[in-house]
Amino acid sequence: MFLVFVGFFLLFTFLSPEMRFVRPDNLRILLTDGSEFSIVVLGVGLLMICGEFDLSVGSILVFCSFLFIRLFQGGVNLFASLAAALAAGAAVGFLNGIITVKGRIPSFITTLGTMMFWRGITLLLSEGFTAAFDQGQSARFTAFLTGEVGGIVPVQALWFVGIALALGVVLHFHRFGNWVYATGGNLAAARAMGIRTDLVKIACFTIVGILCAFVGVTQAVRVSSFFSRAGDGWELKAVAASVVGATALMGGRGSMAAIFLGALVISIIENALVMLRITYFWTYMVFGFVIIASLLFRTWLEKSRPGR
Repeated sequence: MFLVFVGFFLLFTFLSPEMRFVRPDNLRILLTDGSEFSIVVLGVGLLMICGEFDLSVGSILVFCSFLFIRLFQGGVNLFASLAAALAAGAAVGFLNGIITVKGRIPSFITTLGTMMFWRGITLLLSEGFTAAFDQGQSARFTAFLTGEVGGIVPVQALWFVGIALALGVVLHFHRFGNWVYATGGNLAAARAMGIRTDLVKIACFTIVGILCAFVGVTQAVRVSSFFSRAGDGWELKAVAASVVGATALMGGRGSMAAIFLGALVISIIENALVMLRITYFWTYMVFGFVIIASLLFRTWLEKSRPGR
């Protein structure tokens, strides 16, 4: 995965006119926008290892972003508004988990329904309009979410790395991570071992909701406005990044490091296509090719192992 990441980075570096891809201003844009998307990917990848999907991430993001701005416009403190948005994201993720495990409904169907529901609620309440707001009342809050370290590195990149490290430690060095792998790899065996698989899945859905809410608030603060179509299309892009990061579609396999790099690969591709002035409609074609190619390559590698 690391070689794939390096390969794409070098490819786009030399293909971009005058090597604009590696110029500081473009790298700053990549680290800002790409990190926000990649934070969501971390949660989606964790959930996929657990054997479930979440197609509602874009809708959770935009709903929590709208809630944050409405609370702030209503006179609520910025940090309190952030806490409320995170709580709302956790509640929506928890609801996705409850419906999936207690209703015995495939998560694909559950989150497809909640994707439409929460997007519809947001469009209804916002009437589809953009809402601007002035977050200048708290420079400390703005710097906390969207500032820069040393005037170079966006804070979003630090949040991305920090969250990836935290989830990586939990997934690979904590018993909860073992439960996630066991639940996604063999549900019946995990239950026979005494693992409370329903709670594990609900916890993973909740983590996804919290990360979506965090990114929704971060985006709103960065652009000083709410956009009713924010997060649109992120659902499949997040799944694509996880798949590129060698996460098994059926669960039980994957690593946080590979998910981290898969998210960067998707972000790099999207940024580079803009840098190369290629029509954005090509983006999804390239994503589709990368997904299929990565799956075929991984299958070939597995068959090439001794004893296979």
